[in-house]
Amino acid sequence: MLKLFNSKPKNTTLPFLVDIHSHLIPGLDDGVKSMEETVYILKTLKKIGYKKIITTPHVMSEHYPNSDLDIMSKLEETRAYISKHHLNIQLDAAAEYYLDENLMSRLNNAENFLKFGDNYLLFETPFYNKPVFLEEFIFNANTQGYKPILAHPERYSYLYGNKKLLEKLKNMNLLFQMNILSLTDFYSVEVKRSAINLLKSNMIDFVGTDCHNTVQINEIANKINSRNFRLLSSQRFLNQSLLSL
Repeated sequence: MLKLFNSKPKNTTLPFLVDIHSHLIPGLDDGVKSMEETVYILKTLKKIGYKKIITTPHVMSEHYPNSDLDIMSKLEETRAYISKHHLNIQLDAAAEYYLDENLMSRLNNAENFLKFGDNYLLFETPFYNKPVFLEEFIFNANTQGYKPILAHPERYSYLYGNKKLLEKLKNMNLLFQMNILSLTDFYSVEVKRSAINLLKSNMIDFVGTDCHNTVQINEIANKINSRNFRLLSSQRFLNQSLLSL
């Protein structure tokens, strides 16, 4: 039995009440392993102050070839389970798409995607090498009416210190979503440095937990009052616009 994180965060006011990036549906990807783990994480998120969670299973052609039907069916199962625990938090789902040739083909063929809010489409890229068709994907997605969001840009080494490329992508109407744990040493010192630089440059549009497991949610809860987390209170993010959608 998982024991809920007990320490109540003090003097904490989140500048957003909606999370747009997590992996909280069991059996779809490398996220939670059980419904019990899902409930634990959702209870902790609620305790921190979140009111709405848009969970985003991986869609990767080679590793996690989840279909829209797979995700939405599992979402309903998860909702039914958490309702038995009288958990008053809204749970929706979209996806985190991996940018590869298969995703480019799907976009070029005008296939449907799981999106959220104002036609937002969350995607990620390889961590080390910039995809040759990154700009093409962004342009085509915008042309088709999507609003593409790049997940955790602070974690991509090809973007470290690359101000020219960052500004180019932002000028193409690409939105950036930072992981909240990137403000700590959880991933690496380099990732933390990149996250703080992006935040201070006003390049971050959304903040997400990217929560996969209990280790990560406990780390978030433990660090909620850290100095770097308090940087979030000085800016406005688009998360809040999703509360009523």
